Amino acid sequence: MRALPAVLLPLVLLAACSAPPQKEIDLAQGALDAARAAGAEQYAGQEYTAATAALQQAHDAVGQRDYRLALTRALDAHDRAQGAAKGAADGKARARGDAEAAIAAASAAITQIHSRMEATATAKLPPRELAAARRTVAAAQAAVQKARAAITSGHFLAAKDIVKDVPAAIRAQIVALDGLATKRTVKPPRRTR
Repeated sequence: MRALPAVLLPLVLLAACSAPPQKEIDLAQGALDAARAAGAEQYAGQEYTAATAALQQAHDAVGQRDYRLALTRALDAHDRAQGAAKGAADGKARARGDAEAAIAAASAAITQIHSRMEATATAKLPPRELAAARRTVAAAQAAVQKARAAITSGHFLAAKDIVKDVPAAIRAQIVALDGLATKRTVKPPRRTR
């Protein structure tokens, strides 16, 4: 009686691995599709790539009739795909926060240059000297509007990229405005005869 389980266990394992693990491969493929739909390719690229590679290894093992390896790889692909889906959700939330912070920084820079332009009114700068600053402000406002539209449509990484250079461009214009205002307000020294 004790020898019977010892003989049956290898036979059960052999029978279990005599057919391709199609159910597990299908589950892994479904988890991979769900991860892709969650944005794993963009927000959790490493996990998604590892899951895809594991699923491909499962298919390769089936082709070589190594069903035990195929089962192991399919289960690994399923686990990795679920991890990629979770990583995509986390990455998407982080990207949204980063994009919103970049938009806030750009908006703050726009507010700062507006106040600086008003302050330079006392220096009585001619309109042609303010033209570059006005163009920069118009471009910055357009970029912020475009970035907000990108956030609304779920393109968080693109939104961040749209406004990433806005604060630096505005800071450069503020420095230029300050230089122009300083030149205008400093009176030239009187000449002595």
